[in-house]
Amino acid sequence: MIHSVPEAAVTTPCLTILGQPDPRLRRHVLTYSGFTTATPIPHRLLPINVPALVIDVTGACRVATGVSAAPTVGGPSRWGHGVTIGLTPGSMSALLGLPLVEITGRTVPLADVLGPGEADLAEQLAGLDWPGRFALLDRWLAGRLTPDEADPLLTAAWWRLQHGPGRARVDAVATALGTSRRRLEVAFRRSVGVSPGTVARVARFQRAASRLLTGTPAARVAADTGYADQPHLTRDVRSLAGLTPTALRDLLPAHGIRSSGRRLLADSGR
Repeated sequence: MIHSVPEAAVTTPCLTILGQPDPRLRRHVLTYSGFTTATPIPHRLLPINVPALVIDVTGACRVATGVSAAPTVGGPSRWGHGVTIGLTPGSMSALLGLPLVEITGRTVPLADVLGPGEADLAEQLAGLDWPGRFALLDRWLAGRLTPDEADPLLTAAWWRLQHGPGRARVDAVATALGTSRRRLEVAFRRSVGVSPGTVARVARFQRAASRLLTGTPAARVAADTGYADQPHLTRDVRSLAGLTPTALRDLLPAHGIRSSGRRLLADSGR
């Protein structure tokens, strides 16, 4: 999951610390991604299929972002030291009591989602090291967990659309799940706010972006992620991120990635 990149090229070193949530939360929490830079910097939010919570422990910027098929530049995105929590679609209701569709395509203040406890959580996180922060988030999120009311068909379809070497075919996913494309379309529009075809397209873009940001040549990325050729990759990345693959790759600052003491997740973005 690559939630964002710097809005403009920077030379400031950026350390990313990746942690895996407690197994009891895996249906709801995809990843913890700690981040730290010398000073807060503005970010370009990339198209993404998951909601995310960005908690800057210094108070520079704390937001919740929804599923989006377009980049966001400008607005509240200047953060520098904290953690991003990537959530599954059903977790917005199960953990936060908020329908996912209410923040689709939007960036909202974190306090609007978490309520008055937002500042207290950030203050507690600020006083801990990275393993302590991830452990605190495990406890805090587990304490908010309510019975999962997510549509099991939508959840199964969403996961299938995330995987595969290319862009998942919605008709094939519907057939595999014993339903119709129309039913999936209605379920995704109602609960996620975008079509399953858009989810599949963004999923492929995210896989390609992850490879690009590790320095893999664009031609190899195109071949490995199901694009017809490099020009096809370039057109899709430009359409979704507003940048060419080269420009997107160049926005990643000098950085290091390390584990918090848990299993290191394969992620190179924030």
